[in-house]
Amino acid sequence: MPGHIVKGLYEVLDDRFSSGRCTNGDGRLEVLYDGCRWAEGPVYLPAWRQLVWSDIPNDRLLRWDEGSGAVSVFRAGAGHVNGNTVDRQGRLVSCEQGNRRVTRTEPDGSLTVLADRYAGKRLNSPNDSVVRSDGTVWFSDPDFGILSDYEGHRAESEIGACNVYRIDPVSGRVHLAADGFDGPNGVILSPDERRLYVSDSRAARIRVFDVAEDGTLSGDRVFAEAAKGVHYDNIRLDDQGRLWAAALEDGVHCYDPDGTLLGRILVPETASNITFGGPKNNRLFITATTSLYSLVMSVTGAPRV
Repeated sequence: MPGHIVKGLYEVLDDRFSSGRCTNGDGRLEVLYDGCRWAEGPVYLPAWRQLVWSDIPNDRLLRWDEGSGAVSVFRAGAGHVNGNTVDRQGRLVSCEQGNRRVTRTEPDGSLTVLADRYAGKRLNSPNDSVVRSDGTVWFSDPDFGILSDYEGHRAESEIGACNVYRIDPVSGRVHLAADGFDGPNGVILSPDERRLYVSDSRAARIRVFDVAEDGTLSGDRVFAEAAKGVHYDNIRLDDQGRLWAAALEDGVHCYDPDGTLLGRILVPETASNITFGGPKNNRLFITATTSLYSLVMSVTGAPRV
């Protein structure tokens, strides 16, 4: 039930995990909500001190209020939204698996479609996105949402591949940013916007690219590879450059900037997604199977932009 505590939290695999004060926050997870079917896509909205996240099979977005602890439905019939982020104007950007598109929620609540096709063909099922300071949007497009009717609508891929795309902020044109993925999932920019990290769930690795001023990617290389039987979902960075990854079967992984696995946060359910939030940006929110967890940390997320 919401509010109960899960103990036995950290696994230290490298001394830098403890010496870097990664384990000096709460020694427990707090369960904020446990009524989902499959939870993903948490994003913190600092202006309202609220967290919005996705309950994909139930086709709804939920909202948790930090002041009261209350949970309510933010949007029902949401197009089986998976990942959510916010742009520089604080607007919600969502990847709708069911509708096979990326949308933006405007201040009046209306939706603007940012992308639904590439080269005239319908997207597969957009999964996660990140927005650069100039408005450029990168998003992953695996086929997860069209494999069955559980998290979207079963269909054949028109594109025939799972790629990462870039939306031009001026023309709105969708460009192929990177290919060669088995199942691209989480995407995140470094704070200086010079690197783009992409988790490839099926390949069990995280790739990193150099980002040019015009948004093109180069220098494709592997940042980290998971152990056998472990797959990455979404990823986040803290203000020390460490990368945190929801590692599904294996909790939440923490990586040094050099790619070394430093330690893990142990989660009692399958850890799908993570995000930093709270007034100090040091509260880690974790979606895992049916639940929303949180952990107040001594670690601070990468600066909000």
